[in-house]
Amino acid sequence: MSLNIDPITFAVIKNGLDTIVDDMAYTVMRTARSPIVRDVLDYSATICDARGRILAQAKTVALHLGAVPDAVIAVLDEFGDDLFDGDVIILNDPYDGGMHLPDIFMFKPIFHEQALQGFAVVIAHHSDVGGRVPGSNASDSTEIFQEGLRIPPLKLYAAGQKDRSLFALLRTNVRLPDMLLGDLAAQLATCSVGERAFINLIKKHGAEGLGQYFNALLDYGERLTRQAIRAWPNGRYEFTDYIDDDGFDQGPIPIVCAIDVMDDHLVVDFEGSSSQVKGAINCTLSYTKSSTYVGIRCALGREVPNNAGIYRCITITAPEGSILNPRMPAAVAARALTGYRVVDAVLGALAAIVPERVMAAGEGGNTVVCIGGYEGEAQGQAKTPFILVDMINGAWGGRAGKDGIEGVTNPSQNMSNMPVETLETRYPIRVEEYALRPDSCGPGEYRGGLGLIRQYRLLADEAVLQLRADRAVIPPYGLFGGGRAAPSRNILDPNGAAEALPSKVTRTLRGGEVIRHDQAGGGGYRDPLCRDPEQVAADVANEKISPAFAEEHFGVVMMAGDSAPDLAATEACRRSRK
Repeated sequence: MSLNIDPITFAVIKNGLDTIVDDMAYTVMRTARSPIVRDVLDYSATICDARGRILAQAKTVALHLGAVPDAVIAVLDEFGDDLFDGDVIILNDPYDGGMHLPDIFMFKPIFHEQALQGFAVVIAHHSDVGGRVPGSNASDSTEIFQEGLRIPPLKLYAAGQKDRSLFALLRTNVRLPDMLLGDLAAQLATCSVGERAFINLIKKHGAEGLGQYFNALLDYGERLTRQAIRAWPNGRYEFTDYIDDDGFDQGPIPIVCAIDVMDDHLVVDFEGSSSQVKGAINCTLSYTKSSTYVGIRCALGREVPNNAGIYRCITITAPEGSILNPRMPAAVAARALTGYRVVDAVLGALAAIVPERVMAAGEGGNTVVCIGGYEGEAQGQAKTPFILVDMINGAWGGRAGKDGIEGVTNPSQNMSNMPVETLETRYPIRVEEYALRPDSCGPGEYRGGLGLIRQYRLLADEAVLQLRADRAVIPPYGLFGGGRAAPSRNILDPNGAAEALPSKVTRTLRGGEVIRHDQAGGGGYRDPLCRDPEQVAADVANEKISPAFAEEHFGVVMMAGDSAPDLAATEACRRSRK
């Protein structure tokens, strides 16, 4: 550390920045209008310096934040020196700094004594931004122009003055204008919270001195990252994972990841991955980078700060025209699915480098269930629109020394499952089942977590269903001898005709119809025949797995009519398999 940097002041500033972004995150949660932001927590917050370098990240959606550097470049390219105190910039265009249209970036430049000092940044997933279907998130769109309102970097406020034309444009082009404007107001309030706290930090430490500490903080993140990578064995490590399909053409769709460990630097290349596809699962390069950063960050120690210093140690490339770096006008609304598979592929490659830090594949990323339509009696008046955007977060894979967790967010998200009470109060939908899915875990010495079941009945007359899922054909992988998890399933009318639906579907739902999603579980870690029989018996007793599953996958024979394992029969069963 530089002689000019006091370590105590350094720690105070570092922790101060962490506090600022976490306060920002709580502000979004408390002020947002929509359940997708307030309850599911599909948003993120960060503070950047005047050059747009991330100084600290809130404990929010990690997959958003690695895309911020590209978004800042788009803002600075557009406005340059034309930024003033009181400006607020928004954007969502995937081909001009954004990721997909529902995620609206908001930047508030922070000025002190007429000098630009930094940016408060909040990203939120909005319930609807127009387009051909409610929710603007369909996986069967085929070009960006179908997906909703594209917003290049524009000033929502200029020197504190609202741009009434832009507000009118937004209000007119979305299905739930009050919800969108309410969430934008929450983003703005949050940016203001970050701005005030950041200015207080400047007043306490001085702009020039604080800039030195910011540089030191980024250097610190870089130094700890390089120190961790230096302990990894040099070489090239490859892994390929797959997406089932894009909803149009048969898969599987390969995501090929190669990681070159070069002393204290990583080069991550996705050459060999699929070309861009017809469906809306194409993933912008900024989101590919973000997903890669997340995977690598999972393999680093907790002491490494979440700032832009990490990015200096990683070079990421993906072929132009590929599913990970598409050309206009490729559709990208469901790009998160591909981002999750990038994380899985990166972790698969890292498993050969740092096996003790990597878990088997989780559920494959959240499942998105979007049901939108109109409710209420018309009687000469317009019916009331509704749009449910539900994200089902499920299961982790097994890992060194621990089973996978169930009913939990994917590690790249930090999101939450919407409470049933909130869902049923806000929407004409009844949740008929919300449960763990028995026998869905990947077997292993440390088994994967169980997937979730979510079953919905439509109470309105009609609605459009968009369901984005995966891992129905290519289940989550296990590691080091661990088994795959159960694949996902979508079922229409599960207690009647039980029609199997594809993993990605857009269709009309009629009143009273029922849709059920059985989520994939997490993969297993190490040989399942090495699992403690008592642990297997406990899972049987807790109805997480059946006696038949215990015997088939773990070689554990249960006592007839009892919850205890038959140790003699188990030993014989396992010996015969080995």
